[in-house]
Parts: sequence; structure tokens; C-alpha cells
Amino acid sequence: MLVRLRVALDRLRGRLWPIPAIAAVAAAILAWALVAIDQSLADDADGFFIFGGGPESARAILSTIAAAMLTFTGLVFSITMLVLQLASSQLSPRVTRTFLRDRANQVVLGIFVATFVYALLVLREVRSVDEGAFVPAIAVWWAFVLLIASVGAFIYYIDHMAQAMRVETVIDQVATETRDAIERCFPDSAGSLAPVDLPIPDATDIVLAPDRPTTLQAVDSARLEAIATDTMTVLEVVPVVGGFIPSHAPLLRIRGSGSVDHDAVRAAITIGSERSMEQDPAFGLRQLVDIAVRALSPGTNDPTTAAQVIDQLHDLLRRLAGRHIPGSQRTDAAGGLRVIVASRTWEDYVALACDEIRSYGADSIQVSAGLRRMLDDLDGIVPDGRRAAVRRQRAQLPDEPIGT
Repeated sequence: MLVRLRVALDRLRGRLWPIPAIAAVAAAILAWALVAIDQSLADDADGFFIFGGGPESARAILSTIAAAMLTFTGLVFSITMLVLQLASSQLSPRVTRTFLRDRANQVVLGIFVATFVYALLVLREVRSVDEGAFVPAIAVWWAFVLLIASVGAFIYYIDHMAQAMRVETVIDQVATETRDAIERCFPDSAGSLAPVDLPIPDATDIVLAPDRPTTLQAVDSARLEAIATDTMTVLEVVPVVGGFIPSHAPLLRIRGSGSVDHDAVRAAITIGSERSMEQDPAFGLRQLVDIAVRALSPGTNDPTTAAQVIDQLHDLLRRLAGRHIPGSQRTDAAGGLRVIVASRTWEDYVALACDEIRSYGADSIQVSAGLRRMLDDLDGIVPDGRRAAVRRQRAQLPDEPIGT
């Protein structure tokens, strides 16, 4: 359940509505509380935070604030959509998730929505003389506070989006998220765990398959292992995490004659419409490579951006070089095979980082120099069993020095 929760939270972080929704509820509570305080105060209450105008003035102010916040919200939404379009066309469609996950954008939208909701709710409590003459003075003063906060948030938003549109910022954000995924998925050193290579029993006829195209986002291996141990079976997850699954294609095979609760197995596997970085560091590398390939296209012709991507890939592969990358076979406490999960190898990560960039940047001095520098450095630090993959990539690059 913890794995599914983390994936759900990761998916929720990419939505624009949660923080504005929470802010709207908080604004409603604040409006109710301050109006209640105003109703409990004596008519001669005084203080710098007390609004001294009459009902018509209060209504005019609150109406103006609500209208302004609605305009601000529409402007911010328009700017966000424009930035998403530019990022998708100039960098990669995959990196738009970085902008959608940007907490600052969500908070700014939340402040605007909260101010709008607050102003409307306080406005409905204002009473003219004919209606009983009530002005929630403290609540109106706090509307000014929220307005000032909204103006400050708008200024910050403009500066933040100007910085967020820079390709360096996008590359750094994707690389940072990928580093976190590497730390989370591969916490052990390369020599701490021995690879598992056990005989695999024949599969039964029981196959779990989705009824629509989907993507494997995460696998709770510990939960699958517990199920397999209890039923004396071997559970095989067919696609790799991040892999696409066509309709009715095998998702999980049950090997052995034990009876397995399909619902329990499904609960240990998370699928969705797109890849998630929760258990898929390769998705981060994929995004970086996409940025580099787009930069090397004839229509863009920006090898410097590709070189910046190679620098980040260099750091990521260097971090990955000393980590234990689990194989596909997982055993129980007694050493028996229980779970098989298709997994990527060190060779897969190196190929993902190098193949396409080398191909598209074959004529670029910066790209060739950056790849050669990265691979030469990796050759000196990787364990012996991983050096062959690095040297195969290095052999496909020119040997002569190329100046940058």
C-alpha cells in the first residue's frame, strides 16, 4: 500500500487543482471565522486593523478585489499554458510534467483563488442600513492583506516563470528529480548484494492482463514476495517498470500450482496512463535525452544544450555506477525464488544515455567531446563487471582529440 500511496501522491503533485482547492477551503474558513469575530465585537471597537467605511464602501472594495483576483487568475493560467506549449515544442513533451509539478505555480494560483473566494464570502455578509447595517470591519481589512499578498505573489510568479523557462533550469530540475529516484531505488553499493540466477518454473495458464493500454508505474516487490511465499508460487511481472502494456497483454504470470488471490496481486501493482519517476529513474534519463535530441535536430541546431544534458547524464551515471542494480529475480528468506520483475541493467542505462545522443550529434564537436569525457571518466570508476558496457560505447566515438 505504501508504494501505491507514493505513486498516487506523485501523480497528485502533477495536478494544478489540489493546492488551489485547499486554499479555497482555508479562505472560506477564514472568512467565516473573521465575520463571526466581527459580529461578536462591540460597535465601538477600534484599532489599526478595523475598516472604518460604511456598507457601500465595503461592498465596492470587496467587489473590486474579487474582480481583480479573477483577472489575475486568468492571466496566470494563460501564462502557464503558454509556457507549457513552449516547453513542449522547444524541449520535449515529457518535460511539461516539470512545470505542472512546480509547487510555486500551484501556490500562486492558490493565493489568487483564496483571495477571490474570501472576498466573495465576506461580501455576502455586508448589510446596508435597510438590511441592518453590518460591516465586517476586521474581515474587510484582511481582504486588503490578501490583496497585497496576491500582488506580491504575482510579481514573484512573473520572475519565477521567466527563470523556469530557461533550458538550464529545466535540465537541472529533471536531473535533480532523477538523482532522488536513484537514491530511492538503488540505495545499496554495487558489491553489497550478489546477483540471483535461479531456475524458473513453468508458467501456469493464469495470466493477469489489463483491458486497456496502460503503463506499469510501480511494483510492490515485498508484497508480491509475501503473497508468493504464502501460496508457494513464483510471481512474474512481465513488463519493466515504465514499460507500455497493450490491451490484454500479459502483466503478471503465476508460476506454480498454488492458488493466488488476484485482487491481492493487483493491489501490489500500480498502472497508469503515463510513466512515474517513483521506481523509474530511466524516465528521468529519457527526458534528458529527449531534450538533447530535440536540441540537435536540424530545426533547432543547439549543440550547447545537448552538451549541458551530457554533463547531467555524466553525474547521474557516475552516481549509478557504484550502486547495486537489482536483477529480475527476488528470493525469500530461505533463498527460494519468489518474484521475477523485469528490470533494466547497467548496460541499459548507459545505452539510454549515449546511443541516441551519439547518433544525432555525430557531427557535433561539443557532443563528441562531452560523450568521450563522460565515458573516459566512467571507465575509471565503474566496477570491473560494468566496464565492458562503457568501453563498447567509447569504441563508437572518435579517438582523436576534439577541441571544444
